[in-house]
Amino acid sequence: MENTFIIGLMSGTSLDGVDLVYAEFSGVKKFKILEAETIPYSEYWRLRLKNIASYPRGHKELKSLDVELGRYFGELLLSFINRHKIKKVDLIASHGHTVHHQPEIGYTLQIGSGEEIFSKTNIKTIYNFREQDVLLGGQGAPLVPIGDQLLFSEYDYCLNLGGFSNVSYDENGVRKAFDICPVNTVLNFYANQLGFEYDKNGALSIKGKMNETLFSELNQLTFYQATTPKSLGIEFLQNEVYPILEKYKISERDILRTFVEHIAYQLTNKLKKGTVLITGGGAYHSFLISRIQQLNPSLTLVIPSKEIVEYKEALVFGLLGLLKNEGSINCLASVTGAKKDHASGVICN
Repeated sequence: MENTFIIGLMSGTSLDGVDLVYAEFSGVKKFKILEAETIPYSEYWRLRLKNIASYPRGHKELKSLDVELGRYFGELLLSFINRHKIKKVDLIASHGHTVHHQPEIGYTLQIGSGEEIFSKTNIKTIYNFREQDVLLGGQGAPLVPIGDQLLFSEYDYCLNLGGFSNVSYDENGVRKAFDICPVNTVLNFYANQLGFEYDKNGALSIKGKMNETLFSELNQLTFYQATTPKSLGIEFLQNEVYPILEKYKISERDILRTFVEHIAYQLTNKLKKGTVLITGGGAYHSFLISRIQQLNPSLTLVIPSKEIVEYKEALVFGLLGLLKNEGSINCLASVTGAKKDHASGVICN
């Protein structure tokens, strides 16, 4: 079987930028990252994407932004290919950028039109990986667990600390996964208030004072008691998390300190014992990592290479594209709660 060369594209909820990974897959269990890069969003895009969730479903602005962002992704991909002198790309797999995620009403929306990416690059593009799962009664998330199962099976848990945290693991031969709690979306928001891009190594939160009342109120949010499958979107922050945080007239550092404790508490509630592969920007938050370890010493925390920490999600979307291209299952009902396992995504070529 010939090796497949794929570019995976991911735009995360924390708005730090667009992750691009050029990888070579030998079948569906072996990979090699050849090039990887995060292209930060300009102020123009950061502002547009920050405010976009306020547009209601079907708003004409969502349609025009879908096209505009797709063109922008296409331009980024072309410059990435040229800059790294990439000769062979079999397909592009794009997660796009999530605007709305409301699986409870059968709706999810990722923008960054795959048709526009294809028309710019003239490379087969696979996109819109979540919608079909939601239409099949699933959460449309998390989608990375099949990648964890195929590419990172040596770990008991795969934990991603991105805009939100999610975990995936095998239970009696069945892959289980769910979103746990917000991470960088909230930490970045309050670091921004203090004039920082993010809370580097936890330098801001470590100086804050824990607020026990706030900590307790956050832990009582109904999402944490809900059974799986379950997933989080920006709506959870806007409707439930930020209103609580804004009630407390305490410093940003105190909010950060308390929220770090909240994250560590929620994570260690869900992870019992074993090796944990930690990826996503939160892997670099050394204060958060130390709190997880202190709260549950029976976990062996593994922070892999920079490439895996920062680009695992984009890499796995590359794998999802590969599986879809082959007509193979890339969405697990055991994870999302859909009616059946299926091959999700839309192909443009």
